[in-house]
Amino acid sequence: MRKFVSILVLIAMVLGVAAFQCSSTELTSARLYIQQKNYDKAIGVLEQEVAKNPNSAEGFYLLGYVYGENGDIEKMIENFDKSLKIDNSFEASISDSKKFHWQDQFNKGVGLFNRATKTAGEDTSKIFFAQSIKSFEDAILCQPDSVDTYKNLVFGYLNAGKEEEAIAPLKKIIELSQSADSYAMLGEIYYNRGVASMSAYKNSKNADDSLKAIEYYNTTIELLEEGRAQNPDDTDMLLILSNSYVNADRLDEAMASFAKGVQTDPNNKFYKYNYGVLLLGANDFEKAAIQFQGAADIDPEYTNALYNLGVTYVKWGSVMREATLGVDESNKEYQEKFKMALVPLKKYLEVTPEDSKVWELLGKIYANLGLSEESKEAFEKADLYR
Repeated sequence: MRKFVSILVLIAMVLGVAAFQCSSTELTSARLYIQQKNYDKAIGVLEQEVAKNPNSAEGFYLLGYVYGENGDIEKMIENFDKSLKIDNSFEASISDSKKFHWQDQFNKGVGLFNRATKTAGEDTSKIFFAQSIKSFEDAILCQPDSVDTYKNLVFGYLNAGKEEEAIAPLKKIIELSQSADSYAMLGEIYYNRGVASMSAYKNSKNADDSLKAIEYYNTTIELLEEGRAQNPDDTDMLLILSNSYVNADRLDEAMASFAKGVQTDPNNKFYKYNYGVLLLGANDFEKAAIQFQGAADIDPEYTNALYNLGVTYVKWGSVMREATLGVDESNKEYQEKFKMALVPLKKYLEVTPEDSKVWELLGKIYANLGLSEESKEAFEKADLYR
């Protein structure tokens, strides 16, 4: 989760004076204090100015400028808004100032985030994450439509363990960009809450926990169906979506949804793969194998499809073998399914040769086929890469 984007190049910001008109003693004093960088005194006389003249667009602009220089972005924005509400005399200067402070706070946020990720001490890391979050929040006050700022704010919240707080900026990213990552991340938050609530139900037997879990799963489904319409090829989103359907006991809907996706876009390997996952979960091995094979035909190096195709044949063969126990143990038809599992699993290992779990699975398959030498070699490979 520790991601970030590049530091932005800061633009220069200077306080222009050409636009100022004849002014009060307070404004004249304020400009002098600003030139001296004596911001506390500048704030004092500017507060007097706007108290005496509540329609002083210049007074509110300068007050916002000084608060910005003092690092109080919230008050900066508040006073800029008051200035613009009076008139737009300082609109260009206010826009420049907001851009400057957005970049400044953005860069500070990135720097603090990076320090947090590189700090060994947990307490110190939390402090840096908190400071990073504050900088990104201030940057958003300056530029409320910056997708990159919201993304970094989300990473800050998640790394700081503040999952709840990450929801609002993720919704904002979805509103602004409909990006697949934002849908998947928000969907994962809702999905994980559903899992946690269902786990709580298993321990407490409190019906409210079960209802809450289903509510979270349904929220995830609604969100990710919307996301899928925008980003039909995102694997992370599709996986969370299919799992949510299953956990919400809406398997028939899930089947129909992904079957429709396959029918509508038959060359979409992700739809085929995820439909295969659902079919495999329902122990419909024949149909699952068709979908996984279809996905692998589209992309011969699609390792997820190859692996699950192999697993499908292994499970299929295991069910067939169990059906013969105590009935007709001379029936070895199940071995044909084990043999069929070898092809996709070997292709998988051509792409990912150091996957110990697949070598171990191969060892078990060879053992069931009576191929002791091959089984031994596969288990040795599993030990080597484990």
